[in-house]
Amino acid sequence: MTACAAAATRPVPPPPLLLHDAGSDPPLRLAGGFIVAPDEPGAAGPAVTLRGDRLLPGLINAHDHLHRNSLPPLKFRERHRNIADWIADLTPRRSSDPILRADAARPRVQRMWHGAIKNLLSGVTTVAHHDPPDPALAATDFPVRVLVHPSWRDALGLDGEDAVRRSHRETPHHLPWILHAAEGIDAVAEAEFDTLDRLGCLTPNARLVHGVGLTALQRRRLIDRGAALIWCPGSNLHLFGRTADIGELLAAGCVALGSDSRASGRRDLLAELSLARDLHAMSDAQAQALVTAQPARWLALPDRGRLTPGARADLVALPAGLPLSRAERADLRLVMLGGEVLVADPDVAEAFGASADLLPVSVDGRRKRLARRLVHRLRELGVDEPGLDLGAPGGAEGARQ
Repeated sequence: MTACAAAATRPVPPPPLLLHDAGSDPPLRLAGGFIVAPDEPGAAGPAVTLRGDRLLPGLINAHDHLHRNSLPPLKFRERHRNIADWIADLTPRRSSDPILRADAARPRVQRMWHGAIKNLLSGVTTVAHHDPPDPALAATDFPVRVLVHPSWRDALGLDGEDAVRRSHRETPHHLPWILHAAEGIDAVAEAEFDTLDRLGCLTPNARLVHGVGLTALQRRRLIDRGAALIWCPGSNLHLFGRTADIGELLAAGCVALGSDSRASGRRDLLAELSLARDLHAMSDAQAQALVTAQPARWLALPDRGRLTPGARADLVALPAGLPLSRAERADLRLVMLGGEVLVADPDVAEAFGASADLLPVSVDGRRKRLARRLVHRLRELGVDEPGLDLGAPGGAEGARQ
């Protein structure tokens, strides 16, 4: 898997920092864009205390299509049998539907950035982008880490058996191989799992996205093979009126959560997590793991999803008494990427001494601070994210706040 060059060419990480939250004992030490051990040479630095807040690893969105997030949820019939129905409805309308035409007219870089800011504002710092690599993702100022792999395929029905089998063979065994599969509620969707098995693709590195049509026996086989499901319940309910039965997969730890794009999914990963908890009784820890430890495991990201030395300093803070699965993006007190504060509440920004690098904005009516470089880039590209007010350009930025 390639983490696009953006991860390797970001600005120089901030200086070392000692970070306390409501429950960190000992506090986190940050240096060089990573969490480091207390005795790490050169790790001494100023201390910041987040009173009443708790720190979490930056969230990991296990499935999105970044360039499709300026679209509203779309469908042209009440219920679809499988994803082929949706594509068949969508394709002939690309040149006639005003919403689709307007979106296609947007520069691709603008659409990529729209997907990035959607994720960042919801606490996501790493996104699995299920599409080919794009130059926009390698920009030094791109605000999230993006995972892509040239061997990932779309789906059996779109790519065909030969291409799917070839892509599986070309993916190293230690890296995840990701495919949309069983995305529907009919016999066609159900049969895809057995076809993948016949093709030799159900290996421990297989990550099937959606899995709505999986039978109980197929879900058990998925677990037995050491593979995993990437679950996007909002998209499934929108298109098919139902989603995968993940109870046994959840108990086995074989699930990671994705938002899918807004063309079919909910607003962001936090909305998906809230829906997931409504659909399946789970503890706060289980819910949080769906967007931290579990995707880090299944996407082969040992440096993410945890707050331990060696992990990247990609962090989120929220009020200590608020479960992540009940949080909305305005509730997030801090989003940090590689030790750099990108989003923060005003008092948190002041605590970090980062005010000079952040500009006043509002998110869903809540006052925030957003990295100056991101504000300028979003304005330059004309990204219009609902609920995000960048304030007035120039010296009056955020004056009405």
